[in-house]
Amino acid sequence: MTEDLLLYKVALSMIPGIGGVLARTLVEHVGSVEAVFREPLRNLIRIPGIGEVNGRKIRESDTLVSAEKELAYAVREGIRIFFYLDGDYPRRFRECADAPVVCYYKGVADLDMAKAVSVVGTRHATDYGRQICDELLRDLASRGHQLLVVSGLAYGIDIQAHKSALKYGLPTVGVLGHGLDKLYPAQHAPTAKTMLLKGGLLTDFPSGTRIDPPNFIRRNRLIAGLSDVTVVVESGEKGGALITSDIASSYDREVCAFPGRAVDIHSKGCNMLIKKNIAAMIENAEDLEFALGWIPEAKMRAPRQQELFARLSGEEQRVVDWLKKEDKMDLDTLALAVEMPVRKLSALLLELEVKGGVVALPGNQYRLKY
Repeated sequence: MTEDLLLYKVALSMIPGIGGVLARTLVEHVGSVEAVFREPLRNLIRIPGIGEVNGRKIRESDTLVSAEKELAYAVREGIRIFFYLDGDYPRRFRECADAPVVCYYKGVADLDMAKAVSVVGTRHATDYGRQICDELLRDLASRGHQLLVVSGLAYGIDIQAHKSALKYGLPTVGVLGHGLDKLYPAQHAPTAKTMLLKGGLLTDFPSGTRIDPPNFIRRNRLIAGLSDVTVVVESGEKGGALITSDIASSYDREVCAFPGRAVDIHSKGCNMLIKKNIAAMIENAEDLEFALGWIPEAKMRAPRQQELFARLSGEEQRVVDWLKKEDKMDLDTLALAVEMPVRKLSALLLELEVKGGVVALPGNQYRLKY
């Protein structure tokens, strides 16, 4: 990649008011990233979504000057720059319509590892939340999984995920809501420094970006987009973890959540995700493996399967028989198949889930656990 071409790529991402979707539209219409900055205003304003206001921003902004400074900073600091049309752009981002046009990365971890898990949760983590986060990553590592652990370097569950990943030898990447010239919160700088040696830091914000709360919401799409699954460890009724899980679901990525007590405010978000079938309920690493198909279904499961299925009622057996025929079924289709009202079937499936025989998946779908 020539430096001049990279300059235009970075500049494209810096045009005020032009996000990833519009930037892609621009390149598609004019033919190349360089042409965006050479196209006459009369042509730019005719491009869908651009108009005169954005067209003038493209023609009159000093983004090429800003991009030149950013390139110099990147070279000085050993920062890699990924552009959405280049071969080294993270492959999982290619599946996300609103993925960044440009992102900046410093570190050693392979962003395209075969397995990647985002671990997110409340900033006000409880001892329970920190424990199950640590145990999840400990067990995934001990079971031989080579995977990338992604989170946001925030207080609470995020920093616990990074620390646990480092402790158990898993590469971990922190996604920032600002440029790579600073770190927020500053208390996490020692962990971030270690991550640069055993993982990395990623952002779509250039250096000099101020610390601004909306930027941390925006970065959640990178956390969701960089992984195969988003695991919500603990979350209240509102928060960034729920935003990340919504984004992951919109990307057609798996979402999993740990359940908590009904009265626990730190688990209300997780319980809601499970209740609404947005997230699959997990209690340990084995559940996550199963949800993602990371181990053969039959491995070490046959004895437990026989024990469970020997105790089923007639109606439960009918449901199980249908689920044996299909990899997974949605609630309405299953209700028709077993000739049972949806409300009654929902209650029965919940009982089977509690017994450990059925797994609820996002989109009101179900599959056998064993």
